[in-house]
Amino acid sequence: MSEKINKVKINEETCIGCGACSMYAPEAFGFDMEKGKAFVKEGAENTDPEKIKESASSCPVQAISIE
Repeated sequence: MSEKINKVKINEETCIGCGACSMYAPEAFGFDMEKGKAFVKEGAENTDPEKIKESASSCPVQAISIE
């Protein structure tokens, strides 16, 4: 069984809005069209931890942090 994730964050300064995170975990990440940046959806920590980790590792600028 995977380790529970307590908090997921996206560094908006670093995020380039490529959308990789929402491709791997659409239930955890959304996209703010006005800002051109990804955001963490409410309840993201309840998403499959493996999907969150896959999203974090696929981020080309390492903007996602997991606690």
